Amino acid sequence: MDLKEIQSLIKFVAKSGASEVKLEMEDVKITIKTGSEDTKGETTIVQQIPVSPAITAAPAAAPQAAPAAAAPQTPAAAPAAAEDDSKYITIKSPIIGTFYRKPSPDKPAFVEVGQSISEGDVLCVIEAMKLFNEIESEVSGKVVKVLVDDSSPVEFDQPLFLIDPS
Repeated sequence: MDLKEIQSLIKFVAKSGASEVKLEMEDVKITIKTGSEDTKGETTIVQQIPVSPAITAAPAAAPQAAPAAAAPQTPAAAPAAAEDDSKYITIKSPIIGTFYRKPSPDKPAFVEVGQSISEGDVLCVIEAMKLFNEIESEVSGKVVKVLVDDSSPVEFDQPLFLIDPS
């Protein structure tokens, strides 16, 4: 679904007077909410994009961690850290945008370190072009590490979470 189709859908929903419309396609799920008292007539759009997990070792994430790599390390410490991270699944960003751990500033985070998650659980949202994309897990396991700070910009394919599948 391209941007013009989404814009047309938003206009149609706004004119129809419906308060909420959900559209599910192969790999995209869009929910459009309009005219509620909470939003004072504004339109809110939530787009869910499933995340394909990728298994990567810590050296693959090195370009993202370049400032940390500049710190002096002992040669024995670097391989040990790489071996520890290799057993984890890295959840990466499917889009460019702003990373948010919470659905809104006054709500708790979607997931915390140490929390067990199931396939389909929402891990975070990434805002791109005023659309809030819910990032869902495609694996079950335990959250080991959150690799991005809340409200930070993220790039495509940037590691977001480390998940222990065992």
